Amino acid sequence: MSSRPPSDQRAPAPPPGGAAGPDPVLREMRWWDIAPVLELERALFPEDAWSRGMFWSELAHARGPFATRRYLVAEQDGRLVGYGGLAAVDGTGDIQTIATARDRWGTGLGARLLTELLGAATDFECHEVLLEVRVDNLRAQRLYERFGFEPIGFRRGYYQPGNIDALVMRRTTQTSSEAPSVQGT
Repeated sequence: MSSRPPSDQRAPAPPPGGAAGPDPVLREMRWWDIAPVLELERALFPEDAWSRGMFWSELAHARGPFATRRYLVAEQDGRLVGYGGLAAVDGTGDIQTIATARDRWGTGLGARLLTELLGAATDFECHEVLLEVRVDNLRAQRLYERFGFEPIGFRRGYYQPGNIDALVMRRTTQTSSEAPSVQGT
């Protein structure tokens, strides 16, 4: 719970790596979010950004009684500052993508998105969740390790055109009491 400081006190400084203001709101990604998601995608992953068609294809499987996807966006002050997606097939979840704007790094937003996606994996009755992460993205690897993901292999040259290897990580089902706290991440 937060409360406003008395008028004679200064407001707290913004968190390291992020802007002041209310926490971003997480909500279901919809088709009208594709354009701003693509802007963020291209800014963060200029060499291997997803295409408009890839996002359309994923969202086509995200609604209705036979949905196998869950995609989220994070909005703050009318700006899209993060997104993530999960695919679920035959009891296995796969984190398809997760990203936050650079000015939101270190604020816990990535952990919030991941928590929501893992909740979706539970809803889909997944017994394990997989993901691929660039071998040179140590910050993301540390986040996944905090959530119980363990390395299980590599995919050589997975990220193209840069020919960057992917570390494959897996997390088996945990009860909510075993899940890490995301407060302060």
